[in-house]
Amino acid sequence: MTELKLLSVDEKLAEIRRLYFQTTRQTIQRDLERALGLLKSMSTEEQRERATVYMEGLAEMNKDWLRSAGRKKGKGARAKGKGQRA
Repeated sequence: MTELKLLSVDEKLAEIRRLYFQTTRQTIQRDLERALGLLKSMSTEEQRERATVYMEGLAEMNKDWLRSAGRKKGKGARAKGKGQRA
């Protein structure tokens, strides 16, 4: 049977930080889910606040990559609306 190690708060923060720096477009969803799980396992607000910058960064990368993926699928198919320049 595999023994599960309980992570300390510092180890959880280090793992969230590692995920932030090593995530890619292909792994962002899985990495964000892992980071959220680690964040939820922290017991105090003070502990969670230490991870805020990394969590916000992961969320921003996810949003940007989703947006750019949407543009590639649409390939400029949007019609120009009223008031937009040609």
